[in-house]
Amino acid sequence: EQTEDTTTSTALSLNDKLQQLINRHRIMLFMKGIPSSPKCGFSRQIVEILDSYNVSYDAFNILEDEEVRQGLKEYSDWPTYPQLYVEGDLVGGLDIVKEMEEGGDLKDLLTGDMTD
Repeated sequence: EQTEDTTTSTALSLNDKLQQLINRHRIMLFMKGIPSSPKCGFSRQIVEILDSYNVSYDAFNILEDEEVRQGLKEYSDWPTYPQLYVEGDLVGGLDIVKEMEEGGDLKDLLTGDMTD
């Protein structure tokens, strides 16, 4: 039987790990596979969108780390992948990214040109 303390500290260290991952790069993508070899259509599409802006970003393959895969869903309160983060904030999944692209907001977000 686990004591509450170990559960809390494990959750805490996982959150620390997730925060470190999220902040590993200004633009951070959590996806199935890697950008050069996406493992699902949604991940491939989001990579294509990011690549179209020629921005530097980092990606994490959630298929290689079940703890991150499950933990990030709770951390972000977002049930699906891919998940895109910019400057430590969750932007969303493919649908949101597509909407932002169509609305012209994505370029500003990705290039850091946040003018109101």
